[in-house]
Amino acid sequence: MRGTSDTDRRGIMRRRIAAGVAATAVWVAALNATQAVGDARPDDWMSATDLKATFSGVTIVGHYADGRAFKESYFENGRLKYAEEMRRRALAGHWSIVSGNFCTIYDVDSTGGCFRVRRHSANCFEFYFLVRTEDEASKPKPGRPSWSARAWRNDRPSTCHEKPIV
Repeated sequence: MRGTSDTDRRGIMRRRIAAGVAATAVWVAALNATQAVGDARPDDWMSATDLKATFSGVTIVGHYADGRAFKESYFENGRLKYAEEMRRRALAGHWSIVSGNFCTIYDVDSTGGCFRVRRHSANCFEFYFLVRTEDEASKPKPGRPSWSARAWRNDRPSTCHEKPIV
């Protein structure tokens, strides 16, 4: 760094340190997400009874692994409303519980699917994507769940204290 002033060198070093700290934070968050998937055991999954009691007639808010926020309302009649403010996206559809899997199927969009759900804490839930359709969810051994999102009921204080992965 010849010809560079002390002030410029300090600024360069601060940016390098900040970049290193940011890279480490992303790596640690990714490791924690991987551990969360690996740590989920079949006995951790919420039962069909728990899923219905927890989500029927309520709204959840949460974050995907990439940090996108979402809001989804599950009406007692089996209908749902989904919204993502950042993308100005709104969808309608239905929700169901199939073979212990929580399914959110949208009327005009194929991005929904069926999930295994794990209660992370009192009002914090992790959703693990399993399959796209209710029919697939009803088959024996439909697939291996993969971590998708973390959310909480909107009618109670969140107990999800960890930030979403970005």
